[in-house]
Amino acid sequence: MDLEAVKQLLEKGDSESQQAIDSMRSRFFEPFMMEGLKVERVEPGRLICSMKVPARLLNAGGFLHGGATATLVDLVGSAAIFTAGATVTGVSVEISVSYLDAAFEGEELEIESRVLRVGKAVGVVSVEIRKKASGKIVAQGRHTKYLAVASKL
Repeated sequence: MDLEAVKQLLEKGDSESQQAIDSMRSRFFEPFMMEGLKVERVEPGRLICSMKVPARLLNAGGFLHGGATATLVDLVGSAAIFTAGATVTGVSVEISVSYLDAAFEGEELEIESRVLRVGKAVGVVSVEIRKKASGKIVAQGRHTKYLAVASKL
């Protein structure tokens, strides 16, 4: 692929698409990702959710996009930090995801987040995304967040 083709691949929006994107309300991304997510269980330090893979989160290969998977690790993992008593979810310091299997449109997923540690300044969670029917692991993630420390000034 030549350099111009790479550029065109990344800049493929037209002015009509750009206008539609620019007209979207702020904080569009979280509702776009989380639509259809159901909280199945919540307890201190643990959160279990489920969702069917929607068409809007598929990649060109027809299965759950890696970026959508990482975003689920981010958002569900962050929510689990609240279950451990934190008053803020902070900002991401590190996030890693191991992609182990594909999830296709309509498949029911179970997303389990466990708090590994919530201290004064840092929170760490692990997130596992499984196929609900078989228990087969789709992805495993780990997310570290800096929890803003209140100033003593």
